[in-house]
Amino acid sequence: MLTKFETKSNRVKGLSFHSKRPWILASLHSGVIQLWDYRMGTLIDRFDEHDGPVRGVHFHKSQPLFVSGGDDYKIKVWNYKTCRCLFTLLGHLDYIRTVQFHHEQAWIVSASDDQTIRIWNWQSRTCISVLTGHNHYVMCASFHPKEDLVVSASLDQTVRVWDISALKKKTASPGDDMLRLSQMNTDLFGGVDAVVKYVLEGHDRGVNWVAFHPTLPLIVSGADDRQVKLWRMNDTKAWEVDTLRGHMNNVSCVMFLAKQDIIASNSEDKSIRVWDATKRTGIQTFRREHDRFWILAAHPEMNLLAAGHDSGMIVFKLERERPAFAVSGNALFYTKDRFLRFYGFSSQKDTQVIPIRRPGSTSLNQSPRTLSYSPTENAVLICSDVDGGSYELYVIPKDSIARGDSVPDAKRGSGVSAVFVARNRFAVLDRSSNQVLVKNLKNEIVKKGQLPLPADAIFYAGTGNLLCRSEDRVYIFDLQQRLVLGDLQTPFVKYIVWSNDMESIALLSKHAIIIANKKLVHQCTLHETIRVKSGAWDENGVFIYTTLNHIKYCLPNGDSGIIRTLDVPIYITKVSENSIFCLDRDGKNRVIIIDATEYMFKLSLLKKRYDRVMSMIRNSQLCGQAMIAYLQQKGFPEVALHFVKDERTRFNLALESGNIQIAVASAKEIDEKDHWYRLGVEALRQGNAGIVEYAYQRTKNFERLSFLYLITGNMDKMTKMLKIAEVKNDVMGQFHNALYLGDVRERVKIMENAGHLPLAYITASVHGLEDAVERLAGELGEDIPSLPKGKVPSVLIPPRPVICGADWPLLRVMRGIFEGGLDAAGKGGEEEVEGIDGDWGEELDMVDVNGFDNGDVTAILEDGEVGEEENEEGGWDLEDLELPAELETPQVSTNTRSTVFVAPTPGMPVNQIWIQKSSLAGEHAAAGHFDTAMRLLKRQLGIQNFDPLRPLFLDLLTGSHSYLRAFSSVPVLSLAVERGWSESSSPNVRGPPALICSFSQLEEKLRDGYRSTTAGKFSEALRIFTSILHTIPLIVVESRREVDEIKELIIIVKEYVLGLQMELKRREMKDNPIRQQELAAYFTHLNLQLAHQRLALLNAMTVCFKAKNLATAGNFARRLLESNPANENQAKTARQVLQASERNNNNVCELNYDYRNPFVVCGATYVPIYQGQRYATCPYCTSRFVPTQDGRVCTVCDLAVVGADASGLLCSRSQIR
Repeated sequence: MLTKFETKSNRVKGLSFHSKRPWILASLHSGVIQLWDYRMGTLIDRFDEHDGPVRGVHFHKSQPLFVSGGDDYKIKVWNYKTCRCLFTLLGHLDYIRTVQFHHEQAWIVSASDDQTIRIWNWQSRTCISVLTGHNHYVMCASFHPKEDLVVSASLDQTVRVWDISALKKKTASPGDDMLRLSQMNTDLFGGVDAVVKYVLEGHDRGVNWVAFHPTLPLIVSGADDRQVKLWRMNDTKAWEVDTLRGHMNNVSCVMFLAKQDIIASNSEDKSIRVWDATKRTGIQTFRREHDRFWILAAHPEMNLLAAGHDSGMIVFKLERERPAFAVSGNALFYTKDRFLRFYGFSSQKDTQVIPIRRPGSTSLNQSPRTLSYSPTENAVLICSDVDGGSYELYVIPKDSIARGDSVPDAKRGSGVSAVFVARNRFAVLDRSSNQVLVKNLKNEIVKKGQLPLPADAIFYAGTGNLLCRSEDRVYIFDLQQRLVLGDLQTPFVKYIVWSNDMESIALLSKHAIIIANKKLVHQCTLHETIRVKSGAWDENGVFIYTTLNHIKYCLPNGDSGIIRTLDVPIYITKVSENSIFCLDRDGKNRVIIIDATEYMFKLSLLKKRYDRVMSMIRNSQLCGQAMIAYLQQKGFPEVALHFVKDERTRFNLALESGNIQIAVASAKEIDEKDHWYRLGVEALRQGNAGIVEYAYQRTKNFERLSFLYLITGNMDKMTKMLKIAEVKNDVMGQFHNALYLGDVRERVKIMENAGHLPLAYITASVHGLEDAVERLAGELGEDIPSLPKGKVPSVLIPPRPVICGADWPLLRVMRGIFEGGLDAAGKGGEEEVEGIDGDWGEELDMVDVNGFDNGDVTAILEDGEVGEEENEEGGWDLEDLELPAELETPQVSTNTRSTVFVAPTPGMPVNQIWIQKSSLAGEHAAAGHFDTAMRLLKRQLGIQNFDPLRPLFLDLLTGSHSYLRAFSSVPVLSLAVERGWSESSSPNVRGPPALICSFSQLEEKLRDGYRSTTAGKFSEALRIFTSILHTIPLIVVESRREVDEIKELIIIVKEYVLGLQMELKRREMKDNPIRQQELAAYFTHLNLQLAHQRLALLNAMTVCFKAKNLATAGNFARRLLESNPANENQAKTARQVLQASERNNNNVCELNYDYRNPFVVCGATYVPIYQGQRYATCPYCTSRFVPTQDGRVCTVCDLAVVGADASGLLCSRSQIR
């Protein structure tokens, strides 16, 4: 059973497939009817007007209707488009068991527990016949698919076949009144419009289900006697043919599946059984753990079944429909109807090659699963699931393709997967031993190879290579070298497709497509909600694939889209230009013509083939919101602009591409305040003061205009802005403009008019306006404000702008790559496009940004809008101001060629470039990306405690940047310092960051640590060695040799840190002599420099000798003498201790120390871990720990988590290459 869809719900009592759409109706015991899309796996709708269980449901063949019958005695007819019940048919007096539409007439047949069968006309909404005769519940009734018959099953242990041909004649329009009268009498007194043709007796218990064969005169029934019976009928009689036994409980439903010549039945014994209809034997059984089955439904056209059970339903297939095929050059080999067939893509001829004889099998799914072809030897390998997995090898005679009549002998063998790996060699996977057997064409084993990882299937991956599949990964295995060449973690892969040049591979799983290169380096992943069925590469490197209902494409960068929809699933065999060759589920070759424009356009953009892009824009009808959104997303708004007519979209795209002229034109058409404001912002960014001014004028934004005139130094217009503020009676506006102008008298006048005489007096006094001071003093009288004494006033005069009047230095950028071409395209193709290197078409005369002749701001006064806004100012005589003429739109130059409209996109910051292709944590930290540096360290070395690294991170950041102060009014400029920079370096190529840590510094620190250890400054030495351990994760070196030295340095430093920690701990433990001796003893087993090793041995010998542990002290003395100490005093002391221990070779106290058994010291508890004992390891410094320390931070390096997974130290770009 191949399960396609499964639901969880109440008990499912009725099921019906839609004939065209991927829908299924499920009626539940709870009274709800669910409408599911089994292809998408989604619930489309639910209908819950029935009161109590709904036992029967059925879709109409052609109308948007379905019918349902329930325990509320009601039959309801629904329209699924309007999602409502159209009407209810009443008449049954008990539960309704089944309902069904007639395939031609407007009839519904229903079976009920009231012991009757009713036939209804759903157009007239009346009952047209009642079939009586059963004397118990009628469990099922259905129309014959072709003849005028109804079959019914009842708990009275009988099956009845009813002839309704008279009913069909009766419903035809009667010719005259006499016929109408006789029909009326028949309706009143009961007639013979439906008669019992046969009563089939043979079941010992009640019959639950009965069904006609679609084409043959056969009936199948299932009953509570646990039997399935097969009946045959002719014109005069019906009789029992056979009984199928096997179910262990009541058989609830049974039906013929004519295509495969089988019978399917399900039962309350929690099983579905499949029977051979001709041999009448069981083929297969599918069981559920806890759910009884109640109903079966078959799709009217497709190979799909559905079964309803206690907790939902399943939609499934009994057999795979995908034909086995292999493409070789311009030919296709595939299997169909037990024949191997050949199809030529160029000739489009289909020929039969050889018959594939297979012994009769007792189970389903025995058809060929995969096919592999060797073109040089003309040999075919066919794999199937026969006998748990087997293969057949056929060598096709040369002339056989033309004739197709010879039957070559097949060489058979067992194996779940078999595939050609060379001209005359094929590989077979033996799953039991996880071995690959390489065989020759005589089916003899040539070589055996053990696979490094468990595999359940093998595929071809180039000569001598296999792609092996396990549950969660695939890997390429070289059979000759027995090496894994690459591996990739994936969902469960069902099929693989190699590109024509074998450089790329597509791995197809149920709901995903993974694209990788030939070494299985991941490139992109696509996820699909609908099942992926097949795929093939086209000649441009685009992967074309199919789902159940679409043909789609996938570009090399992972972008995908729909090419067209499908009515039925297909299996792509080859893609050639705009033709897709495919096999359908019936094994027929089809050619589908597609429009490849969209994906070729996107591919050309991706590959920067701008000549093709230009050509396609001119010659095709590419358009639509999706294409515009794609071009915007990929950074080509100027191309998107060519497709768009909507002004708002054009405006947005023009702003995005920096095309200020089109933005101005669109803003005029839209004429909304928000759009003018956004235009002003973009023009300001480009430094185009003329357009900024125009945008502010259109929106009457006087405050921004005033400030614009201030910073551009346009004092004439500033004066006019002052007058406008005066006209509008805007006191604050007047004051601001006067302030910007530096006009003190005007400020005094404004404050005086506003009634602020003291402020006016102070302003006049400070600026030395004696005449105004005297006049204001007279008005103030005694209320003259006093000025602070001893203060020298400073005059507030506005600064002079650097550039006056004109635009600022514009962002001058060359025209976009498409602009000239698109403009030329707009001319109707007057000129032909030259080659790529030629001129990109004739340029349109562009609007010159410097040609804007902005209208005078005072014209705003004359358009009447101020008067409308300020009605109370109607007494102002605006004509007396004698202001310049009315505002006009800035004029554009018509003869100027300009290249000044594509604004540059901001470049990528250097620190972003540094981390773009770097996996080195030190470089990420130097770039200031601490979060990614920490993620890298966690992944590579298992580091979790970053506190010790914080100062190093900050030092790296500051050390790789320099800071420059330009002007006092601008922020400090940050400059990136690059490693290995020289004056000859290219300015466009960025080097990696300069790092403050280097390997030579670490070597110097190591020497300092050695010196401190020798001098007995253990705390100082420990600090030095720990700082080395903390620096190494962020170090960057150039060569592989230095990488090896760094790894060696970690081991050396780790030993010293552990030893010094133990020695310092020992010195703290004055009151525990046993522990002191143990720690001194462990210190001697660390990998130290010879001089330090001798000192450790001398130290341990002294401690043990003083504690009267002479045997242990003698061992240390012996080891010290074996090291040939240069210091005579050390040697003399050791000899004396050795002599003493030989005289009295025993220990006063027992130590946890056995020098005969090799051990390492736990970095946290300082106890020995002897050989063979379990331990945990720090992924960074490799210190070992007792298992209880697993998951804790390592006490040696104080960085990594003990036992964490880590990929290993990465400190050089040479490791990545």
